Amino acid sequence: MKLSFRSSALCTATIAGLLVLTACGKKEEQQNAAPAAASTAPAAPAAAPPATAPAAATTAAQSPAPAVQPAPAPAAPAAADTLKVGSVTLGNAVGADKKVSKEKTAFAPTDKTIYASVATEGTTAGATLNAKWTYQDGETTTTVSDISQSISTDGPAVTTFKIQNPNEWPEGKYKLIVSLNGQAVGNEAFEVKKK
Repeated sequence: MKLSFRSSALCTATIAGLLVLTACGKKEEQQNAAPAAASTAPAAPAAAPPATAPAAATTAAQSPAPAVQPAPAPAAPAAADTLKVGSVTLGNAVGADKKVSKEKTAFAPTDKTIYASVATEGTTAGATLNAKWTYQDGETTTTVSDISQSISTDGPAVTTFKIQNPNEWPEGKYKLIVSLNGQAVGNEAFEVKKK
């Protein structure tokens, strides 16, 4: 019986000790939380001026940051403006480098595909190249194709456009107008005729 009484007493003492330790931890948490809540609620007017002063300092410190951030933003469009079209080359085949293999300004009606290589210089984070192909039949101009491609580059690049016709091309005069971001920058005339 003494053995079981000792076991009960030991268990009771252990549980009591754990409860005391647990209560101590909770009391410290409550004390740490309580002063913050108490100082915020009753002393709101007293706490407001110190809070306002650091906020003003923080606002003053943040004010230059937005002023600095807009400065780099215009720099990005300026980089886009450095992109220029160097040359436009027409032909009926392109190589792995996207360049026209052999420059031509006259094509046969049986040439199924006509390519244009547009060489650009400069840099851009994003620009749009457009190729508008037209056929001129006397006074009438008909759009054959109007294709746009988005490009981004940090140096010289080549963009390839093409038009295809499973049938024979009508004989006559054609024109390719290349635009960069909506502004015409290149104009190449070519013709389709029998040899």
